[in-house]
Amino acid sequence: MSKLAAFRELAKQIAELEAKKEKLAKSEELTSELEFTDKLKALVAEYGYSPEQVISLLNPNAGTSSEGKTRRERTAKTYVNPHTGESVITKGGNNKTLKAWKAQYGEEAVKSWVQ
Repeated sequence: MSKLAAFRELAKQIAELEAKKEKLAKSEELTSELEFTDKLKALVAEYGYSPEQVISLLNPNAGTSSEGKTRRERTAKTYVNPHTGESVITKGGNNKTLKAWKAQYGEEAVKSWVQ
């Protein structure tokens, strides 16, 4: 794409975005939200509270239930070797027996043994 074509494309996109911005600026929802935000900031400043303090006042349990947990707990999987009948229950792939099976039979084959 030439520089001129790229320039014209960007100018077109800017014009479209400006039109969307004007339409949004005239919407009642935006003006209502802006008015609410301004009044809320003034009220918070008047009483000397921080946003975190306001949140804790309105919802004391906010943020306490999932603090520290960023990942879901792993579920245990049961692998049954069809050649030996041996089974392994593990939550991860770092099991000694599971690694040996993967080396011997291949990872795809072992994945198909999940019960």
